Amino acid sequence: MIATLILDFDGVVLESVEVKTRAFHELFSFSPDHVDEIVDYHKNNTGVSRFDKFRYIYREILKEPLPDEQFVWLSEQYADLVVDGVIASPFVPGGEVFLERYSTKVPLFVVSASPQEELVSILRRRGLSSHFRKVYGAPTRKEQAIREIMAETGSAPARTLFIGDALNDLKAAMDSGIRFVGRQPPEDPDRFTGQKGVESVIRDLSDLSRLLEREPC
Repeated sequence: MIATLILDFDGVVLESVEVKTRAFHELFSFSPDHVDEIVDYHKNNTGVSRFDKFRYIYREILKEPLPDEQFVWLSEQYADLVVDGVIASPFVPGGEVFLERYSTKVPLFVVSASPQEELVSILRRRGLSSHFRKVYGAPTRKEQAIREIMAETGSAPARTLFIGDALNDLKAAMDSGIRFVGRQPPEDPDRFTGQKGVESVIRDLSDLSRLLEREPC
């Protein structure tokens, strides 16, 4: 039986991944020779914090130093580009019903690479805060957040399930010794089938509900 459910946010609760892809394209449009490579890097590294991405982009793609004031500017501009778009994003199919049903059955947590304060604000403005016992965002690493959740709940690894849409989420689950289900949008390449540690691949949260019916919370 599942005792604790941990959800990534973008691409698991809300269909907001594309909002962030567009934001990377706009944010780095000042470097047209590199913008496609930057967007590809972003898309191939979902689940990694934007701050780590900024540092990588400057070091490995632009091959320039990243001054503190530019880092702050990037962070502020990116937040301005994404927050309203994320709030306006639709639920992943089945998401609203899933949250209403399972938040009364089992502790739900969000573990995301988005900044903590921004994530808390988005959940509050979207009216979703009451569904989650606690929300973890950057700078807390996902592995650290999972350890804190397990310490708080006393949930055994075999009874703790993380649902994510990125290989970085799978890595965090495996490093923490907990179970993992991958959310794979129908239109995206399948990144999870055949990967070690993936118990199941779902298309949406209706699939997750059906999965949990076989192993009740």
